[in-house]
Amino acid sequence: MKKALIIFLQIIFVGLITFLFLSIFDEKRTADKFTNTKLTISNTVQPQISSASLSRIIENMLTDKKGAYGIAIKNLQTGESYYLNEHTSFEPGSLYKIWILATAFRQIEDGKLEEDRVLSQEIPILNEKFNISSESAELTEGRITLTVKEAMEKMITISDNYSALLLSERVRLSNVKAFLQENGFDESTLGEPPLSTPYDTALFFEKLSKGELANQQNTQKMLDIFKQQTLNSKLPGYLPENIIVAHKTGEIGFFSHDAGIVYTPNQYVIVVMSKTDSPADADEVIARISQAVYKYFRK
Repeated sequence: MKKALIIFLQIIFVGLITFLFLSIFDEKRTADKFTNTKLTISNTVQPQISSASLSRIIENMLTDKKGAYGIAIKNLQTGESYYLNEHTSFEPGSLYKIWILATAFRQIEDGKLEEDRVLSQEIPILNEKFNISSESAELTEGRITLTVKEAMEKMITISDNYSALLLSERVRLSNVKAFLQENGFDESTLGEPPLSTPYDTALFFEKLSKGELANQQNTQKMLDIFKQQTLNSKLPGYLPENIIVAHKTGEIGFFSHDAGIVYTPNQYVIVVMSKTDSPADADEVIARISQAVYKYFRK
């Protein structure tokens, strides 16, 4: 009887120890779970709250708009960003010229090209080399002669196509492809047709603003060229006249885009790409989105 009592007490003692251990373990596990939850909230919710403000503004503007829009916005001071269909591929139209410009400046830095070098070629040869049919060619005869500097400026500021073709012939498209790969523009291609995304285009302008695509001198030269843009009905369309925008437009078929850097106390990159049945209407949408983003960051 006494032996049975001792065994019973031992069982109770072991049970109490086990209960206390499990209680402590559960309490720690609960505390760990709560701590992890708090870390997750602090790491992820704050950026979503920042982006949600822009999300409400822009997506309300697109509610009744037909077509496809891709948007990438990033405040270069605060890091606040907003994306919509940012990895969707669009035909870039003349936006491909930003790649040609950066590749040309890279060759200038490497001593393979000079700004005052004269480039000259017959129009029919350029049309043939770049597979431009006589039906779609802007020009079919004559010769284009420009310095590298003139070609770079005209290619961007008035989006002159033959300046871009002349410069492309000189820098070679294989080097442009290498430029895209080396700088991590993995969503951009020079195929037929070329393709790019809002994300890649925004990344280009962010890298440019940080001096990651050229040395300080040539970075400033590129930015100055973009600031001289004369096609200003989209991103700068409804902005105050004193606001500087370094940007490049792109249009082809149903596609209409604009992308660049807006210089305000809250300097930011903005890219809006579109494919719609009415590019003229899309131009207005791009201008209104740009205006809304400007007002948001000005607050």
